Amino acid sequence: MSTVVLHGVVSLDGFVAGPDDDPGPIFDWYVNGDHRLDSQDMADPAPGGLRVSRASYDYVRPMWDAIGVMVIGRHLFDLTNGWEGRPPTGDHVVVVSHRPKPDGWHPEAAYHFVDDLTAAIATARGLAGDRVVALAAGDVGGQALALGLVDEVALDLAPVVLGEGKRFFGPNSTSVLLDDPHVVIQGDRVLHLRYRVRR
Repeated sequence: MSTVVLHGVVSLDGFVAGPDDDPGPIFDWYVNGDHRLDSQDMADPAPGGLRVSRASYDYVRPMWDAIGVMVIGRHLFDLTNGWEGRPPTGDHVVVVSHRPKPDGWHPEAAYHFVDDLTAAIATARGLAGDRVVALAAGDVGGQALALGLVDEVALDLAPVVLGEGKRFFGPNSTSVLLDDPHVVIQGDRVLHLRYRVRR
């Protein structure tokens, strides 16, 4: 059975981006190393491609390779234009949205639009098989955590204070207990942490 992992890069004060959706310096660790980290079938978002430290590469590469399905909200879909139908990782993308896929948008893409969060996670689990379901941080991720639909929380913690912006767990987070981290890896300008949700 698949594992649902709520994941994102986050500032020390809990933001995944500023108010204008710009992640600013929290993504600096993606371009400051010597090890090329290619996204699958997607043009690299940074000139010269993604280059991370060895420690980050050894953590991120197998994590990305284990992902079968990404679950994102409509805001991230619109912001990235769904990565033009080529997700950065995984074979499918489930978009939680009350609006359908845009007319004519990449009909060949394995994108599924589902208007209910619980149904979206169930769809993603079915598509993923025994691979990981990667759930984007933010509103949808925070709601899924509150509903008990998340198995693990993975943070790439950047040593940055943004001061304001879009919260990792969204605006309506609730109290949830996590176990102690079972992954703690120091990269260059990032600390990779992974927690299991306490049941």
